[in-house]
Amino acid sequence: MSFLDEPEEQAPPSINLTPMVDVLFSILAFFIVSTLFLSRWQGLPVALPEAAQGSGKTPPELTITIQADGAIALDKIPISLTDLKPKILSQIQSQSRSQSPTQQSLVVAINADTQVNHGRVVQVMDRLQTIDGIQLAIATQPPQSP
Repeated sequence: MSFLDEPEEQAPPSINLTPMVDVLFSILAFFIVSTLFLSRWQGLPVALPEAAQGSGKTPPELTITIQADGAIALDKIPISLTDLKPKILSQIQSQSRSQSPTQQSLVVAINADTQVNHGRVVQVMDRLQTIDGIQLAIATQPPQSP
């Protein structure tokens, strides 16, 4: 019997899809987890007041957090009230170089804890309103359903 006389029966060729499905699920899991980190949250964790009519039309470029003890932070970096205006002016100047001249306003969100004295929030807002090209936004959270 020679090697060429009787051909050996072979199974029909097939493609094993299991490794490809595993790779696709891994890629899908990566994209799902990575999108969770794309949200732009720059403030410190505070208990925001509730508001039924709040809207989030424009994402803020800067976030000022006022904690329950009255401490102020600009994008998670502690700052004093007197240093707030010069720091924001420098942010505006650096941002105006990188943007088109038609976009002149800077949206600043104020995240104030519900326990903060109203006078402290007014002090911060008064400082910010002296800066040209600033749009203020007050951060709130939707009311919790009973």
